[in-house]
Amino acid sequence: MTSLRGRHLAAPVLAVALLTGCTSAPEAAPEPVETTASAGGGDTGTVQTLASGLESPWSIAFIDNSALVSERNTGRIVELTDDGTTREVGVVEGSAHRGEGGLLGLAVRDTDLYVFTTTDTDNRIIRYPLNGDAGSYTLGNADIILDGLPASSYHDGGRIAFGPDGMLYATVGDTGSRTAAQDIDDLGGKILRLTPDGEVPADNPFPDSFVYSYGHRNPQGLDWAEDGTLYASEFGQDTWDELNVIQPGGNYGWPEVEGIVGQAEYVDPVQQWDPANASPSGMSIVDGTIYIANLRGARLWTVPLSDVTTSTDQLVGEYGRLRDVVEAPDGSLWVLTSNTDGRGEPSSDDDRVLRVVR
Repeated sequence: MTSLRGRHLAAPVLAVALLTGCTSAPEAAPEPVETTASAGGGDTGTVQTLASGLESPWSIAFIDNSALVSERNTGRIVELTDDGTTREVGVVEGSAHRGEGGLLGLAVRDTDLYVFTTTDTDNRIIRYPLNGDAGSYTLGNADIILDGLPASSYHDGGRIAFGPDGMLYATVGDTGSRTAAQDIDDLGGKILRLTPDGEVPADNPFPDSFVYSYGHRNPQGLDWAEDGTLYASEFGQDTWDELNVIQPGGNYGWPEVEGIVGQAEYVDPVQQWDPANASPSGMSIVDGTIYIANLRGARLWTVPLSDVTTSTDQLVGEYGRLRDVVEAPDGSLWVLTSNTDGRGEPSSDDDRVLRVVR
């Protein structure tokens, strides 16, 4: 396995600039547009547009009264404050957009921002201290927490999240190397677990390995139920997209199997969908319900924890491709559209941050 340790970069790697690039004040958000959306599963709730004009947004992370949004193609981190203004915090130096790669997942721990990004040579996780306050955040020097992760123009994974155990979890796709997913010594096709400083936790299922689970094709959603159960959403190939309960050391079958197969050596998904109706990306668990944002399916799947074999679709076709869904501090859901990623049909307002009040 590649040795992957944090290295401190002495100089700041972010240049702070405003979103407009030529004014001294943050850009005002559009007036919220409210609609009552329903499709498939009935009344979704009130939907507001909080921000528009973003380019390929990928992930949202909240800190205090602000939300930080990553833009995959540009490598920018954009701050959306509680009064509806947006500003560019900076650009991640070395972030390289190629196909599905670029600036992907974000996670916040205390006053540190963690990012998952593609470079010209690899995927890596970088930590930045957040300086300042809401509405004026800047980032300090960068620590490379984990580098040498496989990268490609597709199947990069890229979601990162802190679990209730305080460990950092990261999804890594097979990056087109199907055999990697079954190889414990290869970090492709895995869900990884590491300490906040980039070390291997002593209680990981495989000795001296970041690997937490394997046999994944392209997982992009992670969240935990209140009882500590970890769920993950995963892109299949042509047959089934999946919702999985993640077990330490579990083998989820790719590329040997796809979907529910009932073979003892593999962990079956608890639910599967036709890729035309899914392509699941980010997910969030709120008040006993799993919410999953879907790209090709252009909908929000909702799965009750009381019966994870069932699901209802909402927002079907209302806003195009959906990349991420997270719970905001006020209990609402924030949803990222993904229509400017080269595969959607963007409107004049895309891409957007939507607020759904259930």
